[in-house]
Amino acid sequence: MVERFEYEITKHSSEEFKEFAFFCTDQGSCSLDQVPSDQFRALNDLMNRRGKDGWGLVQCLFGDGGVVVFWKRAL
Repeated sequence: MVERFEYEITKHSSEEFKEFAFFCTDQGSCSLDQVPSDQFRALNDLMNRRGKDGWGLVQCLFGDGGVVVFWKRAL
């Protein structure tokens, strides 16, 4: 039997994740050491809410406007 999936892409405002981004230097070195712990908790809570509905995280993209999250779950 071939396993089937459905996918969903969600966008979350910069207000929800306003300080959750990689901090990158001009040389391309990036770090998460300056991200407040409540921002990690916000992402963790989002992932747990979606996980309870069967969605698994595929990828997160962080930018100035917020976070775009790619989800996947089995049909």
